[in-house]
Amino acid sequence: MKEAPQQQMTLGVHLRDDATFANYLGDHNREIAMRLRQAIGAPQLGLLFLCGDAGTGKSHLLQAACLEQEQRGGSSLCLSLEELVLLEPEALQGLEVDDLICLDGLEHLRGKEAWQEAFFHLFNRIQDAGRQLFVGSRFPPGELALELADIQSRLASGLVLQLARPRDEDFLEILGARAARRGLSMPDEVAQYILRRAPRDAGALLELLDRLDSLSLQHQRRLTVPFVKQAMSW
Repeated sequence: MKEAPQQQMTLGVHLRDDATFANYLGDHNREIAMRLRQAIGAPQLGLLFLCGDAGTGKSHLLQAACLEQEQRGGSSLCLSLEELVLLEPEALQGLEVDDLICLDGLEHLRGKEAWQEAFFHLFNRIQDAGRQLFVGSRFPPGELALELADIQSRLASGLVLQLARPRDEDFLEILGARAARRGLSMPDEVAQYILRRAPRDAGALLELLDRLDSLSLQHQRRLTVPFVKQAMSW
């Protein structure tokens, strides 16, 4: 991945090695993930707009797309607009040099007209350069409600992929797979107990599992319902 300008480097621009298409779990959105993967390396498709509620795996898939692009020998850049808008809009200058640019959290441009203008010009530069732009948002284009009308029309012209909320069986699969990777034994009743009490959010579930892993090692305890109840103060 090419180096970003110094202003962006303060945000810790890097790809997560654990965010891949192979470990994006849950049958419910697997077709969407496959369509996203197929779009990589096809700039003629124009903008790709990935939307879905928090916890549906948008950030994971955007990171996975960048890793895939680099594994194919291209260059990529994945940035969080939630973090980026803390800087000046000039932070979007020069990003079009990469083959694939992924910008996560487009809803954070609401109410920031200078940032919207900068994004609009970046979009045009990426198109002119024959590169690809993937964006992630909690809202579909028609509900994003950005103030700059030119952006709304551009977003509506792209390929829109909408992720559904994971079902309980998806969350159970995610929990079981992460536990296995960590060498944890997680009986079904423990996974079900966690799911009944934890937020329905893949990221929050994995953070909770990381915490339980640390506590089980610290106390030399297996993951049982009584231990989880005590450890999480449930």
